Amino acid sequence: MLKLLIFIGVIYLLYRGLKSWMLPDTANRKAVFDKSADKIDDIMIKDPFCEAYFPKRNGVRLRFNGEDLYFCSTECRNKFLESRSKRNN
Repeated sequence: MLKLLIFIGVIYLLYRGLKSWMLPDTANRKAVFDKSADKIDDIMIKDPFCEAYFPKRNGVRLRFNGEDLYFCSTECRNKFLESRSKRNN
């Protein structure tokens, strides 16, 4: 009886191996390689003035010299603008 169960187990494993080799399951592969499945909700960025890290979606955006800058607060943004205006004067 034990030999019969082992034989059936080996046959089943061979069947599963051949099936996966001959007919690859594209649904499983798509889920593994789908970029949106492991998409990061938000990224952490560094404030250019106070150098604190914060989520980009919470940042205060400033378009400066054709570049988008993000600040952790309006205070840091204002201090950045003040420091740049002092440099130019």
